[in-house]
Formats: sequence, structure tokens, C-alpha cells
Amino acid sequence: MEINYKSIYYPPGGILIWIVIYLELFTFGMALLAMAYYGSLEREVFHESAQLLNKGIATANTVLLLTSGFFVARGVHFFKGKEWDKTNNHFLIAMLFGLGFLALKLVEYYQKIQLGYTMDYNLFFNFYWFLTAFHWLHVLVGIVILYFVRLSVRKKKDQVATEDVEAGAAFWHLCDIIWLLLFPIIYLIF
Repeated sequence: MEINYKSIYYPPGGILIWIVIYLELFTFGMALLAMAYYGSLEREVFHESAQLLNKGIATANTVLLLTSGFFVARGVHFFKGKEWDKTNNHFLIAMLFGLGFLALKLVEYYQKIQLGYTMDYNLFFNFYWFLTAFHWLHVLVGIVILYFVRLSVRKKKDQVATEDVEAGAAFWHLCDIIWLLLFPIIYLIF
């Protein structure tokens, strides 16, 4: 069995995006471990606070983000097949689903602020705001990245490096992975 060293040293999108991805996952992972630790010390506060969250909005946001990830993956597939219009359309749809995620999250934030569940309400909401707002910023950055990837593909078509398209997609899927960690821990477990 032969090992393909090119795939190890040159992962999709390039090694630098994967360093960023691992650092981000480490950062969120450490914050989630801290949340779990403090949640074990204040079980009742964390449980009662988690019951105040809107699981319906969070579930809808999960569907929006994962659907967006699907369209990004399909967009990369069409890019590799030199199907430029399909690539552009799929990235556009992914961006729209991402914007839907951001908008719905803002609705949730507005509800929390109106009810007084701000960052200083208790330790649970401190973690909630820090983790979800940091993720919200990642999704915003991801949309900007997808926008520029899409713009490049529209203008330059086959002159765009596959590595650049894959790097944008990898960052977007990082947002998916982080949300798949945040959603169950924040909204379902406590």
C-alpha cells in the first residue's frame, strides 16, 4: 500500500488554511471545555439558563448552516468540473443561507437582550454570548471569503487556483464544524 504524501503535505486548500482551522478548533474546544467545567460547578444555573434559549431558532440555524455547507461542497465540485455558472450559483446560494443564519442569530440575540439575558446575567450567558458571537463573526468572515471566491470565479474562471476555492470552502466548513460543537453543548446538553 502506497501512501500519497502529496495529500498529507498538501491538503485541500493548502496547509496554511488547515493550520488556521486547527487553531480555531483548539480555541473553541478549550472554551467549550471551560464551559463544561464551570457548568459542572454550577449545574442548576447552567441548566436553568439553557432552558431560556430558543431551541427552535438554533435548530433552524443548524439547518441553514448545514445546507449552506452542502452548496459550498457542490460549488467546489462544479468548479473542478469547470462548470462556472453552477459554481457561481452554488456559492451564491451558500452565501444566502449563511446570511439567513446571521439574520436569524441576530433575532435570537435581540430576544435575549430584550429579556435581559446579556453577558453579565450569569456565567452561562457569558459563555453563550462569547462563543456564539465569536462564531457569528466567523460566519460573517466566511461569507466575505465566499463572496471573493465567487467574484474571482466569475471574472477569471479557469485562472482561479483550485487551492483558493478549496481554502474558502474549508473555512466555510470550519464554521459548520464549530456550530456542530456549539449547538448540542449550549442548547441541548445543559
